[in-house]
Formats: sequence, C-alpha cells, structure tokens
Amino acid sequence: MNRRDAGANDVGITWLTLFVTTGTLVCCVLPILLVTMGLGATVVALTSALPFLVTLSQHKAWVFALSGLMLGLSGWLLYRSGRSCPSDPQLGGLCKKNQIWNRRIYWSSVTIWGIGFIAAYLALPLRIWLDI
Repeated sequence: MNRRDAGANDVGITWLTLFVTTGTLVCCVLPILLVTMGLGATVVALTSALPFLVTLSQHKAWVFALSGLMLGLSGWLLYRSGRSCPSDPQLGGLCKKNQIWNRRIYWSSVTIWGIGFIAAYLALPLRIWLDI
C-alpha cells in the first residue's frame, strides 16, 4: 500500500468516526433535550417514525463502546509518530491541509462523544446528587 492510499484510509476512518459518534447524540442527547424542553410528544413521534432510536437507546453501552473504540483508532492514526508530508511543495501543502481538516473532524467527534456521554451517563446522577 502506498502513502497516498494510507492517507485515504485515514480520511475514511476519520469520517466513519464522526458518523459513529453522531449516533451517541441521536440515541441519547436528542431525546433528553426534547423532553427537557417539554416536547415529550415529539420524542414519541420520533420513536414511532424512527424505531431504531429505541434500539440505539437500549444498547447505548455498545454504541458508546464502539464509538470510543473508533475514536481511539482514529486518534492513533491521526497522531501516530513518524507522520510526515511529502517534500514536494504542492503535495506537502495538500497533505498539511488534509491533516488540519482531519484534526478538526476528530476533535468535533470527541466533543460530540463527550456531550453524548454526559447526557447518557452523568446528567441524571448529577441532577440527583445536586437535588435539582
């Protein structure tokens, strides 16, 4: 596999990671947010129109484990040692631009995963602990 194919795989894994971590928002954050805003009927309509939301919520431990594993793999690929760009000025510029966008997508994914984790696992215990 040449260097160009490896870069294409890194980009694909980064986008897949973003897609998988977005599942944490759909399964956990969206319903909690809607119910908090008093839109419980909207949650009922969403779950009847999109029944996979119930399945995602029932298996949220697997959703978070898979997305966390993908984040770890993506971070390792992104920040592994020895990652350098070609010496050709044009290819080097494209490579650096690609790395910048990969890092942006990666940290967006980490942020999405963190929000989902807080909503799914920490929001209720914190609310009970703070007696709100």
